[in-house]
Amino acid sequence: MKHTIVIPCKDEAQRLDPAAFLDALDAQPDLSLLFVDDGSTDATDAVLARLAAARPDRIRHLRLPENRGKGEAVRAGMLAALDHDGPVAIGFWDADLATPLDEIPRFVDALRTDPALDGVLGARIKMLGRRVSRRAWRHWLGRIAATLASELLDLPVYDTQCGAKLFRATPALRTALSVPFRTRWAFDLELLVRWRRLHPDVSDDALGDHLIELPLRRWDEIGGSKITLADVARTPLALAAIRWDARPGGALDTALHRARLAGPPAAPR
Repeated sequence: MKHTIVIPCKDEAQRLDPAAFLDALDAQPDLSLLFVDDGSTDATDAVLARLAAARPDRIRHLRLPENRGKGEAVRAGMLAALDHDGPVAIGFWDADLATPLDEIPRFVDALRTDPALDGVLGARIKMLGRRVSRRAWRHWLGRIAATLASELLDLPVYDTQCGAKLFRATPALRTALSVPFRTRWAFDLELLVRWRRLHPDVSDDALGDHLIELPLRRWDEIGGSKITLADVARTPLALAAIRWDARPGGALDTALHRARLAGPPAAPR
């Protein structure tokens, strides 16, 4: 199953591990990588250019002229991949590799073995047989955010913010990506809400037949996260805004309807 992983980058020159990405390509012949430089001010662009030159057939990089936030970087990359790579599946992964790249085949296998699945979402669950290393305060803040999201957006997702997700490349995914995200870091939630709006025939009980969470075997918290406590404090307002926009007749609902009529969107530049 041909698949492309989008890696959003903002000032990642010191944290990127080029060897790890090259090793993953050697071990996973159906994998392609698309790096999106989100207006970095350090040497990220030069690092990505060298990385792409090392595997020009399987690594591309897109540079956004200004910082647009992680969500818009992911959206631009996913649309570009859909336009040019022709993947069967497309997803995104954090550049710091808190989730190791050797987890990708498990996501791909889940989509390959179950044709009904549209998405596989990584979940950081600390349990026997799993190595999840995370500071306690970040864990509890994440649980609060996930619980709020589950209640306000009717999404029974355990880990809404894990930066490892893979989706089947469908017309509905293109439509979901056609509208800019409202929030800069809660875009994962917006994407899931859009999927729900585009699949009104899927009941709450049947949601797990189309989207599943996959407990990660390993996840290591890496320093330098761009998410701040202020971002977390704004979570309730962000979730309320997403819910309001996604209501029947709301701004998002209307935009998605127009996007369906307009056809495939072009990748943002």
